[in-house]
Amino acid sequence: MRKRSRLLVSAVVGALVAAIAFVGLPATPASAHGNVISPASRNYGCFTRWGDRFQDPAMATEDPMCYQAWQADPNAMWNWNGLYREQVAGNHQAAIPDGELCSAGHTQSGRYNAMDTIGDWKATTVGNSFTVQLFDQALHGADYVWVYVSNPGFNPRTQALKWSDLTRVAEVGKTPASQWIPVDGGVRIDLPVALSGRTGRAMVYTIWQASHMDQSYYFCSDIDFGGSTNGGGTTPPPTPTTSPTTPPASGGACSAAYSLTGQWQGGFQGDVKVTAGAAAIKGWTVRLTFSGAVTVTQSWNATTTASGTTVTASNASYNGALAAAGSTTFGLIGTGTASTPTVTCTAT
Repeated sequence: MRKRSRLLVSAVVGALVAAIAFVGLPATPASAHGNVISPASRNYGCFTRWGDRFQDPAMATEDPMCYQAWQADPNAMWNWNGLYREQVAGNHQAAIPDGELCSAGHTQSGRYNAMDTIGDWKATTVGNSFTVQLFDQALHGADYVWVYVSNPGFNPRTQALKWSDLTRVAEVGKTPASQWIPVDGGVRIDLPVALSGRTGRAMVYTIWQASHMDQSYYFCSDIDFGGSTNGGGTTPPPTPTTSPTTPPASGGACSAAYSLTGQWQGGFQGDVKVTAGAAAIKGWTVRLTFSGAVTVTQSWNATTTASGTTVTASNASYNGALAAAGSTTFGLIGTGTASTPTVTCTAT
C-alpha cells in the first residue's frame, strides 16, 4: 500500500510539472553564469522588460522581437545567464557559423535560436563612447573578454550577423572574479569602448571566456548611436567614487585624463581618456605617477607596465591612430592605494 501511495504521489507531481510546462510558466533559471547587462543583450533585455508579465498580449505590438522570442522558447529568457558553449578551445569562428552568432551556433539544443531572428530589436541608445558591462553571477572570472562592434553599413534590422561584419574594439585578459567590481548578486567588469563618427543602428558582440573551465559565452546587444557623440545607454557608466577626473595633462600632441571608476580594499579600477591635439597622431604613450607603489593586475585597450609608483601605457594596435581632437580610452585594474596620479601623454 505504501509503495502504491508513493507511485500515486509521483504521478501527481509529474502531471503538475507537465501542466506547468504546457502553459508556459517560468522554468527554473540557471543557477549561475552571467550576461551583458548594458547595453543589454537580446535575451537579458527581453527578460528585464517582460519577465514579470511574459503573458501580457501588449508585448506583441510593443516589443515584437521579444514576443517572437518568448513564443519560440521562454527558457531563453528565464535562463538569460546560460547562453554558452563548452569545449570551443578558442576557435569561435569554427564553432559558430555566420548567421548564428547571437544563438552561439544554436547552442543548448536550440534554446536561443530566436536571438538570431532578423528584425527591429529594442536598441540601447549610446554615444561613440560607451561602456559594456558584463555581469558574472557565478564568480567565474575571465580568461579574456572580447568586445566587437558591427562595421559601418551593417543594419541588424535587415541583415544576419556574420563574423566579417565585426571589428574588435575592446578586450581584457585573464582577470579573476576577485578583481571585478562587487555588485548585488555577483561581480561586474566594465569595458570602455571609444569610437568616432558612428551613427545609426549597430550591434555589440561580446565573447566571455570563463576561467573555471572551457566555457565560452556569446552575447548580442543592439545599439543606436543616433547623432550623439556623448556616452549614454540604459545603464550609465559607473559613477566615480572619489574626485572624478584629473585635469587633462599635455605632453606633445596628445593629452590624457584619469578617472577612478571603482575601489576596494587594496585595489582600484581606473579609466584614462586620451585625446589628440590639433593634428592627427599615429600612437600614444601615457604615464601615470601615483603617490605610492602600484601593481597593474589587468588592463584593456592598452599595453601597460608598472615600475614603483609609475604605470606606463601604450596604445593597442587598433586605437593608436587618432584624428585631430579624436579620443580613445583605456582602463586598468591595480593593487595599491587608489590615489589620483599625475598624468602625462606623449604622441608618436
